[in-house]
Amino acid sequence: MLEVKNREYTERFGRSVSQADVLDIDASNPMATIVADLSDARGVASEGFDCFVLTQTLQFVYDVHAAIREAHRLLAPGGVLLATVPAISKIDRHAGVEGDFWRFTAASAGRLFAAAFGEAQVDVHVYGNVLAAIGFLAGLAREDLDDRELEVDDERFPVLVAVRAEKR
Repeated sequence: MLEVKNREYTERFGRSVSQADVLDIDASNPMATIVADLSDARGVASEGFDCFVLTQTLQFVYDVHAAIREAHRLLAPGGVLLATVPAISKIDRHAGVEGDFWRFTAASAGRLFAAAFGEAQVDVHVYGNVLAAIGFLAGLAREDLDDRELEVDDERFPVLVAVRAEKR
């Protein structure tokens, strides 16, 4: 398994994981086992991972096309990339206006990942609706909204775009 910044999702959802690595561009991250820029990770061996969890990261990578190609290269044949990207979000306070580059739609994510993985290998889903988007931007907590209000996903008002891409 490979995950960015920490092993949070690997530890929470991983089953039968024999090795879990953490990728980060920041060498001061004590959890990082691999220090590399995802848009140019030539120093990282190809086809070394069966699963790559890439959540809420690509908006901070300017050369998003290169990052997705590198993610593909790092996966072993049959390996799966699980990625999420924002459809709507405020500017990240740590990255700031100089380091937070992108927001995505289902169409843009589908085309970006299909360019590296092939169209048949990519599944894209959107999550959220106009109320969830307003609540998110207003800083409301999950508990401030009713389950019924959040369970409907509206492709016209996504908050999050999720991608599953498999390397053939």
